[in-house]
Amino acid sequence: GFFAMVLSTLVGTLVGVIAGYRGGWVGAVLMRVVDGFLAFPSIFLLLALAAALRPSPLMVTVLIAVTSWMQVARIVEAEVRSLREREFVLAGRMLGLSGTHLMFREILPNAVGPIIVTATLTVAHAILLEAYISFLGYGIQPPVPSWGNMLQGAQQYLGNAPWLAIVPGAMITIAVTSFNFIGDGLRDALDVRGDQI
Repeated sequence: GFFAMVLSTLVGTLVGVIAGYRGGWVGAVLMRVVDGFLAFPSIFLLLALAAALRPSPLMVTVLIAVTSWMQVARIVEAEVRSLREREFVLAGRMLGLSGTHLMFREILPNAVGPIIVTATLTVAHAILLEAYISFLGYGIQPPVPSWGNMLQGAQQYLGNAPWLAIVPGAMITIAVTSFNFIGDGLRDALDVRGDQI
């Protein structure tokens, strides 16, 4: 979940910063690509990609990142679009600072709050996606442990040993709920506006 979050946050932040700062046709094209990815439910896109490729922990991580970066991009784009008209950015333009400098040295540090909150919530989403596809047999394969394949393997023992399914299911629930609470706490602590999330 963590490595998928890092990859999806990096990709989403890069796309969002460029789309939000450049605007115009560049921003429109990038955001239409984001909308195109969002048009398909991420679980179906992930299952289609996982079925076509050989499952391994690295491949599952990359696939989850590929199907999870769009929300980060939308939030970052909205934040950057609102920041690009602030006085400090206009002053930087008047001083002759390059667009790259303004995007990554001036605007991005001011957009870090929403990025951190979204990244935390992305971990919970990545845990769920990995559990879904591993449960269906397209994710991480035994003997590599995964909560999803533990649940899948426990199905035949539900009558005799229900705890084999209860424990991984409870761990998924606890992990996802914990990351959601962390994200909510960070949103309150960093004073991120609720309408951005």
